[in-house]
Amino acid sequence: MTIPAPISSTPAWRLWLVWGVGVAAYIVSITNRSSLSAVGVDAAVRFDADASTLSMFAVIQLAVYGGMQIPVGLLLDRFGARPIITIGMALMAIGQFTLAFAPDVAWAIAARMLLGAGDAAVFPSVLRVVAVWFPERQAPLLVQLTGLIGQSGQILAVLPLAALLHATSWSVAFGSLAGLGALFTILTFAVIRNRPPGRTADVSVDTTTGAIHAVRSSADLRQGFRESWAHPGTRLAFWSHFTTPFSGTAFVLLWGFPFLTVGEGLTTAMASLLFTVYVVFGILVGPVIGALSTRHPYRRSRLLVLPVIGIQVAAWLVVIAWPGPAPLWLLFVLAFAMSTGGPGSMIGFDHARTFNPSHRLSTATGITNVGGFLAALLAILLIGIAMDAQGAGTPATYTLDAFRIAFLTQVPLWLIGTLFIVVERKRTRVVMGLDEPRARRRAARPRHEAS
Repeated sequence: MTIPAPISSTPAWRLWLVWGVGVAAYIVSITNRSSLSAVGVDAAVRFDADASTLSMFAVIQLAVYGGMQIPVGLLLDRFGARPIITIGMALMAIGQFTLAFAPDVAWAIAARMLLGAGDAAVFPSVLRVVAVWFPERQAPLLVQLTGLIGQSGQILAVLPLAALLHATSWSVAFGSLAGLGALFTILTFAVIRNRPPGRTADVSVDTTTGAIHAVRSSADLRQGFRESWAHPGTRLAFWSHFTTPFSGTAFVLLWGFPFLTVGEGLTTAMASLLFTVYVVFGILVGPVIGALSTRHPYRRSRLLVLPVIGIQVAAWLVVIAWPGPAPLWLLFVLAFAMSTGGPGSMIGFDHARTFNPSHRLSTATGITNVGGFLAALLAILLIGIAMDAQGAGTPATYTLDAFRIAFLTQVPLWLIGTLFIVVERKRTRVVMGLDEPRARRRAARPRHEAS
């Protein structure tokens, strides 16, 4: 391999410009992903869609997003970040333009599929930019900052987009998003490059030791997958990511705004404030959970993951059981509880990185990522089916009681995920030598104790 030019030879302004455009593109990507969050009721009316059909908008989008992760990794390894992020932005622009003028549900679903495919390309591309353009010691911090800053896109989806739609029309609002996507298609192509000048390969450099590592995004679908899944630490990562973030994802992507405005009777402004607070809470909680995860690597599940799940379950059950509309302070508590899910889910990637060698890391990370999106799409779909089953499938028939029963469909997902977290945590500790297998402990007990 040709030795790359030192990263320090690249002007600092160029490093930050490339990263800044990548992060801005990720903000736009999150805005596009969340663009139905505040206008779900409007979408149901425009397309005459019942709750199950409305759920399919988000479910299919997430399914395409998840299904594209491995192909995107392969394409990144083959072509680099610049063309992939540019194509991703173009697909989202086409998707939003299609949605702006979609005449029926079929066209709207096709538009969300394009959106999911484009969205899938952006974050992995930005992570590759970070890995290739910056020294290895800076990469972890920049990855965290990219994720945290990107979440501000949810605020753009809730506040300006909803205001623009209600001030103008559906076509103008989503056509504007398409225009923003077109702008960033040009911008990413003009600014982002696969690697710094002088490089001949996508590699990361440790400027302290001089070590050079090839950057690889794709997963090994053969032996690597079997070996990764065989390790209980990978399964622990999968179930941790499955169980922690899905409630907030389902709430923000589709069902939260109708629940708050139609079910709880909040004004659009107050519901938007709650969504904003959800995002801000997540940004504030993230570094705290990250620091605790680093400080207590052998107690992550018991100290962080399980409490995060418990906080969400408790908050939801209190909101659901509250007689009449929940008080505002309780809804803020719910927003805080759900906001811990995103940062808590990152512990799953810590597990994947800890328990897998570097040559299996992409595979283990892909397995982990599938968990969160699988749970989110199940939650969104189950809530929609439950609304329809109660005869509350359209905005005119939404009721608080129907929403309460529908949101109870989250409980089985939490129970299943928690059970597997406990089981796989135990198996992981046995493999690491921190706990003894149960059979060995029984054999070591005195006969009178065993009886």
